[in-house]
Amino acid sequence: MVRTGSMLRVFFVLALLCVGVTYAQTKPIQDINPKISPNLAAAQTYMVDAFNKLSAAQVINNFDMNNHAVNAKNLLIQASNEVSAAAKAAYANTK
Repeated sequence: MVRTGSMLRVFFVLALLCVGVTYAQTKPIQDINPKISPNLAAAQTYMVDAFNKLSAAQVINNFDMNNHAVNAKNLLIQASNEVSAAAKAAYANTK
């Protein structure tokens, strides 16, 4: 019986971790200094703008877009993270 309780606790903790990771970042990041990398900073700004437009479209369409808007928003988050990584790599290479 103790084993079942332990397994349930482990499952519950793992479920909470998964939910936390999923919702940890719900918008594209904007962390690039426009004075150092104006083009990459502008790209991140456009991604945030696109994300916000998709959110507005979801509301107007009652979230009935066959999950395509959600997928697009997730890709924008991923793209913003990649642009951030590119900026960090560029910063590291200039030192």
